[in-house]
Amino acid sequence: MNLTNKVAIVTGGGQGIGEGICEILAKNGCTVIVTDLNSNSAKNVANKINSMNYKSISHQLDVTKHEESSLISQKVFDQFGKIDILINNAGIVAAPNWESKQKLTEDDWNLTFQVNLRGLAKVTESVIPFMKNAKYGKIINIASVAGRIGGTFHPPYSSTKAGVINYTQSMSTKLAKFNINVNAICPGHVWTGLAHRTSMNQKISQGEKKSSLRDVFENNIKTWVPLQREQKPQDIGYLAAFLASDFSKNITGQAINIDGGIYMN
Repeated sequence: MNLTNKVAIVTGGGQGIGEGICEILAKNGCTVIVTDLNSNSAKNVANKINSMNYKSISHQLDVTKHEESSLISQKVFDQFGKIDILINNAGIVAAPNWESKQKLTEDDWNLTFQVNLRGLAKVTESVIPFMKNAKYGKIINIASVAGRIGGTFHPPYSSTKAGVINYTQSMSTKLAKFNINVNAICPGHVWTGLAHRTSMNQKISQGEKKSSLRDVFENNIKTWVPLQREQKPQDIGYLAAFLASDFSKNITGQAINIDGGIYMN
C-alpha cells in the first residue's frame, strides 16, 4: 500500500493495537500523528517511528473533550495542509480497576460510553470539515468482535463496540457524497495491555489460581480461534493501511473481522 504524502491521525496510538497501526502506516509512507491520553506513550511511539526514518509527531489527547480534538485537528491541518486519514482506536473496557471488580458500576457504563462511542464521534466530527473541503478522506473505526455477538464479557464494552459498527454504517452513508470512506475493523484476541487486564479479570472471576495470565490468553486462542494463531497489533495495522489506501476506494460502510475465524459473516 502506497500512503506516501498521506497524513493520518491515530487516537490511542501510544500502545497496543494503536501502536501497531501507527507503525504500519508509517512504513507505508504515511505521516502519522500519534495521539494518546498518555502523552509520554504517544511521544515514545512517535520517536520510535522517527528513529526508523519514517515521519511522525505526537499530541496528548483526551477524546472525551471535544475542544481538544478540534484543537489538534486544526493544528494538524495548519502544519500539513490536510488530514487524509483518521484511525479511531482509543478505547477502554470500563472505568479504572475494572479487571479486579465483579460488579459493574455507573462509572463503568458512563466512562465507557464517553470514550468508546461519544469520544470516537467527537474526534470524527473534528476532522470531517477538512475532509469535506478536500473531497477526500478515510475514516477507520476500531470496533471489536465483541460488538458482533453477545456474551459474558463486559456489557459496556460490547455494547459500545456494537454502537461503533452502527455509527460506521451511518456515517459512511452520510459522507459518501464527499468521497469519504468510513469503515470499521473488528479485532479478535490480540495480546496487549488490554488483553492482559482481560485475562486477569477472567482469572479472578473463574477462581483460577494456577495459570498465568498469558496461559489464560493462550487457552482462549485454543478454545475460540479456528486458525489457532495469535494476532499481533501489526496485523490490525495491515488491514488499516489497506482501508486507508486507494485500493479500498469502493469499500465503505463495512465492519471487517480480523480474528482468526471466530466470527464469520
